[in-house]
Amino acid sequence: MARLKLTQRVIEKLPAPDASGRQVLHWDTELRGFGVLCSGKTNAKTYVVQRDLPNGRTRRVTVAPTNVVPIDEARRRAEATLADLYRGLDPKAPAKAILTLRAVLEDYLVSRPLRQTTAEEYRRGVERHLKIWLDRPLKDITPELVEARHRAIASEIQAAGPHNGESTANGVMRSLRFLWNYAADRDADLPANPVRRLKRQWYQERRRERVVRTEEMPRFYQGVLSLPNAVARAYLLLLLFTGLRRREAASLRWEHIDLAERVIRLPAANTKAGRKLDLPMTDFVHELLAARRAIGKDGPFVFSADSASGHIEEPAYPLEQVAVSTGIRVSAHDLRRTFVTVAESTDISPLALSALVNHSLGRDVTSGYVVMTAERLREPAQRVADRLKRLCGISSTIAW
Repeated sequence: MARLKLTQRVIEKLPAPDASGRQVLHWDTELRGFGVLCSGKTNAKTYVVQRDLPNGRTRRVTVAPTNVVPIDEARRRAEATLADLYRGLDPKAPAKAILTLRAVLEDYLVSRPLRQTTAEEYRRGVERHLKIWLDRPLKDITPELVEARHRAIASEIQAAGPHNGESTANGVMRSLRFLWNYAADRDADLPANPVRRLKRQWYQERRRERVVRTEEMPRFYQGVLSLPNAVARAYLLLLLFTGLRRREAASLRWEHIDLAERVIRLPAANTKAGRKLDLPMTDFVHELLAARRAIGKDGPFVFSADSASGHIEEPAYPLEQVAVSTGIRVSAHDLRRTFVTVAESTDISPLALSALVNHSLGRDVTSGYVVMTAERLREPAQRVADRLKRLCGISSTIAW
């Protein structure tokens, strides 16, 4: 391999094909690693660069044919390529896949041990409200786009109905924020998280305070009893008399129901808190579930329905029916709030109330030692049920 001061005239005089019949490299004396490769079989001459990567591997890269690019331009290209090799950029490494929002979402949901309902919630929020970004390279989602989309989500939802668009907009952007952080842990080339732009622009979310008020209880209860669908009727009453979350109650299986011991046994995988819940049945709840059981099992779920999941999903329609007949408009979570409000008024201990609705018992040392068994909770649970029955005007056995 000869070393020459490569100029246009020198390159033109280099023999190609070489008399040896083999390729011959002529290295430049001025730019180390830059040279001209002359073919041993044709008249082709090509600018090349060659350098060792930081890992010790040698890489040779073609710059351009000598009859296409002049020497000065070839040198500039060679300097840039050599600099890339010096930094460890391997031109023979597989091309990096374009990281899209859809790909990050799928990878996150597969790699994280999320409850099914949580995973569905994340997917639904991103795919519905960030649909236009799903197949866009993640790095192309800028702070300006995030700021505009945050406002647009809130406006679109507010315009479509009575739902809280601002709360949804915040939730979607929080999802984008942790997906971006998840991707950034795996790709150091990603720019800064664009959701940081919302630091002072998050919507203020007010805690909802809607409940079924004391004076409304008899009317609401009669409105539920008048529902034509027996499954919806029993489901709404279970929400009111247990404080269970919507999905926890909807996905109740008969295997969770111990009528003999009078306990609902929810496994940790079926609760939002990720803690198992052994909930004692009050007389009202036991009577309700025994009546459901007497009808016969229609599949594994207590509240079976003709849905993809096999159980009741969204109680919006029966609640709307109740609202039309009574004028009392509440959500499933409002019934949980109603249960907690009534329970607090019975003066049961705060620890018992937290345990009944599967909230954390607190982080202080004493709370950490308290074990709230189903039997320990049976008396406070019944006290709450008795208060609810009085408020609803229930004085005798219910004709389920």
